[in-house]
Amino acid sequence: GDVRTPAEIERLADLCLENVAMFGVEAACLPWLITASGWNRYVRLVNFEEALDAMLQGRGAILVSGHYGPFEVMGHVLAALGFDVVAIMRPLDNAYLNRYLVKSRLTHGLTLLNKKGAADQALSTLEDGRLLALLGDQDAGRKGMFVDFFGRPASTYKSIGLLAMTRECPIIVGYARRLGNRARYEFGVQCVIHPHQWQQQENPLRWITQTFTAAIEEIARTQPEQYLWIHRRWKSKPHTRRAKAAVATA
Repeated sequence: GDVRTPAEIERLADLCLENVAMFGVEAACLPWLITASGWNRYVRLVNFEEALDAMLQGRGAILVSGHYGPFEVMGHVLAALGFDVVAIMRPLDNAYLNRYLVKSRLTHGLTLLNKKGAADQALSTLEDGRLLALLGDQDAGRKGMFVDFFGRPASTYKSIGLLAMTRECPIIVGYARRLGNRARYEFGVQCVIHPHQWQQQENPLRWITQTFTAAIEEIARTQPEQYLWIHRRWKSKPHTRRAKAAVATA
């Protein structure tokens, strides 16, 4: 709201709903479009060299993205290419839609992990040298770490940083972006966060959490109409004392 006019915001809201509709269509089509032999007809990779090197080390890596664009593309492409990816998901409230989405995600061998009680399995995934994928822009409730997201404190899960610190594995922040109104996509990497970077910080956990959150914000700012603004990112509100502390240490 600080850089857009009311008319622009209204137009973005309309485009955001179009994005939701496109997402539904793609959930049905992507399993058949994205294959090991034909994925590059629909997807182009951007800034992938550093991330690819990290993923091929065999020491495990955390893949983080946000509710942006056709984020389902990322799991389909990586699984189709043979990467051993375990994705953490929250089951949908609608059992029929959830069943369909799970079936879609399993098409190319993606492993799914229920978000509830996933901590131990997430750690063992990384210990086995596999890739752990999740969305990092979900509200984490009052017990989450409040960091800046579009100029407002947003509750963010600390588990991403804690897992990375425990295993000393990189965090790869990526995105999928729709290219026009057709089945053409960009699958890119915004940044790779390495252990040596946070080990130099006074508060490593806060630095990691703010860094990947800022990267997701940068992705969303590129084409804001592809961000899922209707999900309640700022649902939880920090206590006044906590909010002041977060601003002071950010």
